[in-house]
Amino acid sequence: MQAKEFLRLLCEESGVSGHEHAVSNLIIEAFKDFTNEIERDKLGNVIAVKKGENNLNNIKIMLAAHMDEIGLMVTDIDDKGFIKFTTIGGIDPRTLLAQEVIVHGKEDLFGVIGAKPPHLQDESEREKAVKVEDLTIDVGYSKEQLKGLVEIGNVVTIRRNLLELRENWVSGKALDDRAGVVTMYECAKELRYLKHEADVYFASTVQEEVGVRGATTSTYKINPDIGIAIDVGFGATPEIPKEYTLDMGKGPGITIGGNIHPRLREKLVEIAKEYNVPYQFEIDPGPTGTDARAMQITRCGIPTLLISLPLRYMHTSIETININDIKLSAKLLARFISYITHDNLEGLLCY
Repeated sequence: MQAKEFLRLLCEESGVSGHEHAVSNLIIEAFKDFTNEIERDKLGNVIAVKKGENNLNNIKIMLAAHMDEIGLMVTDIDDKGFIKFTTIGGIDPRTLLAQEVIVHGKEDLFGVIGAKPPHLQDESEREKAVKVEDLTIDVGYSKEQLKGLVEIGNVVTIRRNLLELRENWVSGKALDDRAGVVTMYECAKELRYLKHEADVYFASTVQEEVGVRGATTSTYKINPDIGIAIDVGFGATPEIPKEYTLDMGKGPGITIGGNIHPRLREKLVEIAKEYNVPYQFEIDPGPTGTDARAMQITRCGIPTLLISLPLRYMHTSIETININDIKLSAKLLARFISYITHDNLEGLLCY
């Protein structure tokens, strides 16, 4: 399966934090052809393992990308059948107005998010930013018709198909971070043609958007020698200062900061140069808001790296990415993994 096809399958499926089962089924089916064993743990993480050659010292490298997406949850149904909701994960309410949604009740119901039209707003209302509590979901049913179909606590996802833009550009929902899962998939495919000593654990984690929970438990279980998180970074757009962004289509962002092991990061850069993989630096001095944050401080501490895929319009339904950045990141990761051996690991992990 090609990267774009897999990305489409993942992004068009629903998998709000804590409700990732449908997405995880797709991941298991895709990874089974390129790994030796796969399991879904008690929290819902999918961990696929590709065994290394002559790995007498049990070296383990863990890659992690989260499969969950931001979404909504039903909080009330008023007397006329309008559905009130809250958010799961970080959502800007301004991006919700006029969206198509799927309410995942006893059956999936299509709906739209509406608010008072501007014609009926007074001047003070027009000057205020829209709030979640001002919005409702309309599925066209009365409250009586919704009985037994929708309950408080049901999750809601934005309804959006992946849109192909020019060349290798695509736009849609949940690219954060299903693009990272596809990067791991492409890395697993690349490793078929490379020798590697370490066992590689591809962890598609859950509940990152609500507190990096899947990465916390899966890293504790695997206890890797090296942890590498793959997530998204802010792709360059006109309104954001350049120092806070990554250029689209120019390769992965290699993160520098306290969350990142300096020697491993230096080696990653060396390998990018050796194999002519374009890269950029992402500066993040504190704990990153990614799975890397949980990986680094698990057990006695895990030497950690973070690869960032340039992404525009993060946490909206029109997130935009260049497929080439996924493929370049996968190539870099595969070459890095093939470099790691028992003979050089200890030296790399020293400060």
